[in-house]
Amino acid sequence: MHCPFCKANDTKVIDSRLVSEGDQVRRRRECVSCKERFTTFETAELLMPRVVKQDGTRQPFDEDKLNRGFSRALEKRPVSIEAIEKSINNIKYRLRSTGEREVTSLMVGEAVMQELRSLDDVAYVRFASVYRSFQDINEFKEEVERLSREGERVDDGSIGGDGKQ
Repeated sequence: MHCPFCKANDTKVIDSRLVSEGDQVRRRRECVSCKERFTTFETAELLMPRVVKQDGTRQPFDEDKLNRGFSRALEKRPVSIEAIEKSINNIKYRLRSTGEREVTSLMVGEAVMQELRSLDDVAYVRFASVYRSFQDINEFKEEVERLSREGERVDDGSIGGDGKQ
């Protein structure tokens, strides 16, 4: 590691710590030549698979596009930045863990829908309306009713669903 101050080649690590839930290593370094100290962060370089769109074109995975989609769906919704970042990381992990060099845009879209559904029902319906190209109000209504039915099933007989444990 080159010193950012004097450009010397030799630096030594003074301290190392895990950060970002263990996904990153923070290292305090000292230049052997000028004695200045600085911090570096080390992460594993994990390649994301390419995305195969419905028209057959391929493009690199675009995390910014994923962030924009989440931001639009969650606009003015009570969801923390930390929860959003965790969901985006879950999607990236899921896509990398397929072991494939390419994934379909359908797989990415379904992963986004699953994460949004766990975060916020309104955001889920917003995203679904665009992703599934809802054509009229009846499609919105059907999706909301389906969500309501599934929500009732979760409450029926589950711990705390009827106030009993």
